[in-house]
Amino acid sequence: MAKVLVVDDSSIMRRNLSAILSKAGHTIVAEAANGELGAKEYEKHKPDLVTMDITMPVMDGIGAVKKIIAFDPEAQIVMISALDQKFMVLTAIQSGARHYIIKPFSSEKVLTVINDVLNSTKNKSGKTAGKLPSKQPETPSLLKNTISDLNQSINNINTAIKTLDE
Repeated sequence: MAKVLVVDDSSIMRRNLSAILSKAGHTIVAEAANGELGAKEYEKHKPDLVTMDITMPVMDGIGAVKKIIAFDPEAQIVMISALDQKFMVLTAIQSGARHYIIKPFSSEKVLTVINDVLNSTKNKSGKTAGKLPSKQPETPSLLKNTISDLNQSINNINTAIKTLDE
């Protein structure tokens, strides 16, 4: 199982993510309330994976992704985003994040994404968890999939809203 750093300005969100990941057998090595502290905790603990909120005080998630990737180009970062932050998710992916999760999320969705990232890492490097080779994934393909997934999420929410309005 992986060592995980949880970065979010909401203590409730940090607690929820930590509980989901701990229950699945992962070890939470640290939590941080903003991107600056998250980058410092990354350097201190060198976790296998980071969950990173986008909108935070002091330093946002995109700034933290850039700082962490500058320190460790193979860092595994999963962005946690609100639906209306589509552009910021794309920017985070372009900056080196590996995947994203849209709020609100289920435990199953969190674990699916985390396991996908960790399994991708394992398959590419031969390690059980942790680092990708220094070659970045094909960004255009990842961005295309990200855009497609975000558009599908928007469509699902719009359908749900229409159903409620009827």
